[in-house]
Amino acid sequence: MRHAALFATVAMATATLGLGRYIAGQANSATAPIFGVTVPPDYREWRLISVAHEEGNLNDLRAILGNEIAYKASREKTLPFPDGAIIARVAWRYTASEENNKVFGREQSFVAGSPTNVQFMVKDSKRYATTGGWGFAQFNHGTPADEAVHKTCFACHEPVKARDFVFTSYAP
Repeated sequence: MRHAALFATVAMATATLGLGRYIAGQANSATAPIFGVTVPPDYREWRLISVAHEEGNLNDLRAILGNEIAYKASREKTLPFPDGAIIARVAWRYTASEENNKVFGREQSFVAGSPTNVQFMVKDSKRYATTGGWGFAQFNHGTPADEAVHKTCFACHEPVKARDFVFTSYAP
């Protein structure tokens, strides 16, 4: 019984430190190339940092979620983000809601359509020192995107270096 209590205490402390993805398993066993990031099993339970709509080729709605470390740092505007912070970006097609628009009498309602992908940023300043302290991952329907996609992640985030390579700020 003491071993079970000790294990539970260590597991909770590890998850609180944001290291749960390293030892607690993942939603699936797929690992993203280059950075070795896996899907955290509980990321859909994380707190909302912000939402976004990306137009153009992507044309999606995004929910930006953070584990407790990322959420707290984002809310308190702490830069750089502390090690253990994990940010998730969940995206869906930006879709007109025909059902809602019938009620409104015009096209004005848009909702999340089919899912497109989920992306993660994992802060570990030692492990990912060459990419600003962040490891990146993109999963399409639970499968990691290929290495070519992952090679573009850091370059895309470099223009927001002053914000610790993070595009989204906390939405009060």
